[in-house]
Amino acid sequence: MKHIKHCSVIAALAAAALTFAGVAPAALAANDGATQDAVVATRSFPKTNAVKKNILAEASSTQVESDSDWGGVESLNVPQTKSQAEKDAEAAAAAVEQQRQQQAQAQAQAQAASRSAARSDLSSSGSFTVTPPDGASVSSLLTFANQFVGKVPYVSGGNTPSGWDCSGFVQYVYGQMGVSLPHYSGAQATVGRAVGSLADAQPGDIIANAQHAAIYVGNGMVINSQLNGTRYDPIAWVFPSSYSIRRIF
Repeated sequence: MKHIKHCSVIAALAAAALTFAGVAPAALAANDGATQDAVVATRSFPKTNAVKKNILAEASSTQVESDSDWGGVESLNVPQTKSQAEKDAEAAAAAVEQQRQQQAQAQAQAQAASRSAARSDLSSSGSFTVTPPDGASVSSLLTFANQFVGKVPYVSGGNTPSGWDCSGFVQYVYGQMGVSLPHYSGAQATVGRAVGSLADAQPGDIIANAQHAAIYVGNGMVINSQLNGTRYDPIAWVFPSSYSIRRIF
């Protein structure tokens, strides 16, 4: 009896095993088919944003980096051109300047020649020897003028050591100092700088009016050429009326 029970149990176990073996593959196949039916195909697209652009603004604007070097106007090698009118004006100005320089040079040469000729006349006069001034100072002027005192006669219209009038004497002395003066006492009363009064006068100043001209030497005295020749005289004697005081040095 017991043997029969054991056989039944074994038979039951074997049947259960066979049943399980047949169900499992079927279940797996069913699951696999369900999985295949559930697969969904999907695609991933990049996200896009629609941007509106201002075409006119983009076409008219330019961005330049702050450290960019585009140069400047001063670095451009642009040839400088001048109009024909500008060229003509420059040529005319250059011609005028050249003419002015030539005239100045000619005048300087003429003055130098005049002084040289005058000094030659002095040294060859035979009556007395004159030492030319050694500088453009007041003391040199007075020393030079003093050499003619009592030696040169009065000659109306003259302006050389052979004979001179009042303004001719003043003109000659200052001329040897390199100063050109007119040969007329009234004109000499306007040259140089005006001095207010005799109290302010200094040796070397010119004292002149329409009738007479002289050189002030100080202490109310002048050196001049008058009818008695070249000499020293008090101002009151040779200028009884008003006069001008003019300073050159």
